[in-house]
Amino acid sequence: MEDKKMVVIQELDGTTSNVELITYLIREDHMGSYLVYSKGEKTGEEEDEVIYISKIVSNGPILQLSEITDDGEWSEVQALLKKIANA
Repeated sequence: MEDKKMVVIQELDGTTSNVELITYLIREDHMGSYLVYSKGEKTGEEEDEVIYISKIVSNGPILQLSEITDDGEWSEVQALLKKIANA
């Protein structure tokens, strides 16, 4: 069985969650990096795993996760995902 890599995410209210690190992505222009992770949630009849993708933002020594709200940026992230899915 494959070992899962776990990371701890701290919410703004101080609570923490252990999530499974699936991968991280770095844009080719190095202008953004992204965390792809799972909380172990399943959805739908086939119980597909719910995957989350967040932008990693550096705030001094602290790394923060931010929602991807720009459509252009989201398209770039989807292109990065397709590259690794087809590798």
